[in-house]
Amino acid sequence: MSAARQERLPQLDIYRALAITGVLHVHSSSFAAGEQALNSPYYYWLNWINIFFKFGTPSFIFLSSFVLFYNYYGRPVTKSLIGSFYRRRLKYILLPYLLASIGYYVLTLYVNGVLMQQPGENLSSFLGALFSGSAYAHLYFVFISIQFYLLFPLLLKLLQSSGFWVKWAFPLGLMLQWGFIFWNKYQLHIVEKGSLAISYLAYYMLGAYIAVNFEKVKQWLVQPWSGLTALHKRLTVLLFTAWLAAAFTHVQLWYEARHFGIWTDSLWYELLWNVHTLLSALVLLYVTFLLYRRAPRWLVAFLTRLGELSFAIYLIHPLLLAVYRRFRYSISPESLLYVGFIYGGLVVALAGSWIIVQFTFRRFPLGWVVFGSVPRSLAPPVKVRPGYTAGNDQVQVEINGNHGA
Repeated sequence: MSAARQERLPQLDIYRALAITGVLHVHSSSFAAGEQALNSPYYYWLNWINIFFKFGTPSFIFLSSFVLFYNYYGRPVTKSLIGSFYRRRLKYILLPYLLASIGYYVLTLYVNGVLMQQPGENLSSFLGALFSGSAYAHLYFVFISIQFYLLFPLLLKLLQSSGFWVKWAFPLGLMLQWGFIFWNKYQLHIVEKGSLAISYLAYYMLGAYIAVNFEKVKQWLVQPWSGLTALHKRLTVLLFTAWLAAAFTHVQLWYEARHFGIWTDSLWYELLWNVHTLLSALVLLYVTFLLYRRAPRWLVAFLTRLGELSFAIYLIHPLLLAVYRRFRYSISPESLLYVGFIYGGLVVALAGSWIIVQFTFRRFPLGWVVFGSVPRSLAPPVKVRPGYTAGNDQVQVEINGNHGA
């Protein structure tokens, strides 16, 4: 195995920005689409943004796997490598997850007026929530990421052992994921199956496959349209067409269910979500490289910084949304003003989280304890040893790449 450092991919910060935007759309519209605005004349649009943008978290899952395998596939799996891998995750993932879980759980008890009641029962309940990713609704993502980190050295060793496993990584991941879906539906009946990494195994394996074969995929991503082969053009058109068809069908299925009460077999919701979000991961990858190549520099800079802060924004934004929603007062869900209120929550969650996180990273040296690794652009200058190429900062690229929503 060659231990050569991989080329840094600054485009991936834009990917993170697009993914966190998806997460914010879903979370800001969740109450409106789920219960508050079912009779609104604007409900179709509210449901649309809630379902269409569900690509956020699955795209982060795909990207986490991609970055890990991109950085580690060409490196021998040694005790030193594994030790370093887990030390960074304990420091930049597990510690922020623990603190966020404590903070959100205590806040929930306080709001419900039971903070000081039955402390022993509360502690037991918290430990259960901590080890299931359910201390607050959004923390399941970090919990499933931790599960994947536990499996990663074994998966890395497996893919390194033979090209067969690389070739079949995605099909096998998809088969195992759907095997679990059927098993759970007809026998296990685990309600919170979304907190188990196997529910996203296809995304992890797709990320792994593309990472290992990135030199081939890269030609599709970096070439302008005029430079693509006829086959690549046809496949790109097919990808976007299939993606839009799956997304709009997914939206319509949920609209019929929520608005009219016309529900169908749960496997259809699972299938459409799976197809919609898997294709979204690929579409976002293409759009990311396109934006980096063609978008105005100010937009690239904006999206890059948003991507750098995405993990920290993911952790804190539900708190700002919860505070913001307490000010709805008498706004009728059936009014156009309510739609503006929903988008206002998105803006508050994004801008407020951004300000808090960036201020923390700039002013507090221990900000990483709460929000994870400090982005390269906000970190103090690092002295470079002779013969070391700072542009290929493996550690920082890899850590940032595993943060997401």
